[in-house]
Amino acid sequence: MSGENCLAGLKILDLTQFEAGPSCTEALAWMGADVVKIENPGVGDPGRSVGGKSAKDAFYFLQYNANKRSVTVNIKDPRGLALVKELAATADVMIENFAPGVIERLGLGYEVIRDLNPAIIYCQVKGFGTGSPFEKNLAFDMIAQACGGLMSITGEEDGPPCKPGATIGDTGTGMLMAVSILGAYVRRLRTGEGELLQVAMQDAILHYIRNAFTYMERTGKPAPRAGSRTVGGGNPPIGVYPCAGGGPNDYVYIYTSAANPEHWTRLLKVIGRTDLIDDPRFATPAARTEHRQLVDQIVSEWTIQHDKHTAMRRVGDAAIPAGAVLDTMELANDETFQQRGVRQTMQHPAIGDYAMTGWPVRFGGKVPEVTPAPLLGQHTEEVLTEWLRYDHGRVLHLKEAKVVG
Repeated sequence: MSGENCLAGLKILDLTQFEAGPSCTEALAWMGADVVKIENPGVGDPGRSVGGKSAKDAFYFLQYNANKRSVTVNIKDPRGLALVKELAATADVMIENFAPGVIERLGLGYEVIRDLNPAIIYCQVKGFGTGSPFEKNLAFDMIAQACGGLMSITGEEDGPPCKPGATIGDTGTGMLMAVSILGAYVRRLRTGEGELLQVAMQDAILHYIRNAFTYMERTGKPAPRAGSRTVGGGNPPIGVYPCAGGGPNDYVYIYTSAANPEHWTRLLKVIGRTDLIDDPRFATPAARTEHRQLVDQIVSEWTIQHDKHTAMRRVGDAAIPAGAVLDTMELANDETFQQRGVRQTMQHPAIGDYAMTGWPVRFGGKVPEVTPAPLLGQHTEEVLTEWLRYDHGRVLHLKEAKVVG
């Protein structure tokens, strides 16, 4: 069993760029879909040059385009437009994330493609949803995070809004679309029925902060920023506590759940403060919330004596949720991620060996294999031969006419 053949035979025409769309199609490619990326013959996906144009594709591009094939087509040439329509007529899924209105101006809108292929699953990723007053606005990850409410609940209590490090607006939106494509595809297999799928990055963020809305509904106030704690403050002690070493990430996160009152008692035993077990200042979650600063001081006095790995192990061994704050270098250097296949080495023809994080879900005990992100136009002839049955001479004619790259 392997995740790499789950979607074998699913043909996806990918007109996406940067991250939100490419992260979606990459996930499906890891599960075996044949993802054909349509790119401009000159520069391709703008993501190829993120960080500055060079002779080699940016690492950013490699991260979101593994396991795909690249076809270069000049869509502004009528023959190129006709070629993309031919490909769409044979595809199961077509997806785009151009700026609002661009795909329609190109002549590849939903109605056009549906007439060519009534069973198509046609997908659009935009910044703002249809009917939104900002429907025509451009958006990137951080714009969605701001307008979707995520920044408003991120940061210190008395500080300004802060952008989370994860690109939830981009990749988070892509994952919602990927799940929706799979749902539509299952129905298509049963009924032959196509679908129009549309998701806005702003709307996707609302999905990811549902817990913040429960706070608002419970209190009648906007959900606040809570620093490293949960929205609403949580059940002290909760948050990051400094550890030995004093580096920027020498911290351990300790979480005592309100659902398990034993967490606090267990923690007191771990840190050698059993004298506080019956102290009324800390006897209940409400009491600890009232004395939050003192609670944090007590825990910090213990954590600062230990490195973060030791603190995580000792607290975790006592059945209390705890996690060392690990930076990207520490994670990359942890060989167990490579051993488990979570991180894999892409053998790229131009970049060389490049280690990256792949699809983390195991199928039959194995994660899907990462294969190289395509060079610009690398698979043009291959795809036209397979999908459209073009012969070499016909492809050569299109190349000479600069319709394809």
